[in-house]
Amino acid sequence: MAKLKSKARAKPAPETTDTPEAHDKMDQLRRSISESAQQIWMAGVGAFTRAQAEGTRLFEALVKEGMSIESRTRKMAGGKVDAVREAVGDKVGAVRERAADTWDRLEKVFEERVQRALTRLGVPGRDEITALIDRVDELNRELRKLSGAPEPVMPAKMPSAKRAAEKAAEKKPAARKPRAKKDAAAA
Repeated sequence: MAKLKSKARAKPAPETTDTPEAHDKMDQLRRSISESAQQIWMAGVGAFTRAQAEGTRLFEALVKEGMSIESRTRKMAGGKVDAVREAVGDKVGAVRERAADTWDRLEKVFEERVQRALTRLGVPGRDEITALIDRVDELNRELRKLSGAPEPVMPAKMPSAKRAAEKAAEKKPAARKPRAKKDAAAA
């Protein structure tokens, strides 16, 4: 350790700035620092100018890219809108079909209940009325045969409601004639 202490004491004395060599070194150092600062300043000014020029070009390039992305997005969104519109149309169609089916079932239930109520009240059904009309027609033909009256000419294709009304109109006079004969026979 003693050796280290002696070496530390044996250091040469620092140079003083009073010598001309020291002044030259200091001037060189100042010039070097000044030149470096000047170069750093110039590099900063150059970077700023370049950033300004390239910034404008970069900004314009970004605007073009944004417009391109927007048009692609609109095209994709337009396709999606068409797909959504089609899906909604399909759903609406399905709902309409279900509603129509439900309405048909409701109609059938209503008709069945009305028919049961009419049957309970003793109101004859369509088939019974048609059978009765056919029976009345048959009886009218037999009466005409017996009385010798000619058969009325009926159109071939007449709706059943009109035909029933005409038969009912024919039935009334035909039904009165036999009653009149019965009344005369009873008298």
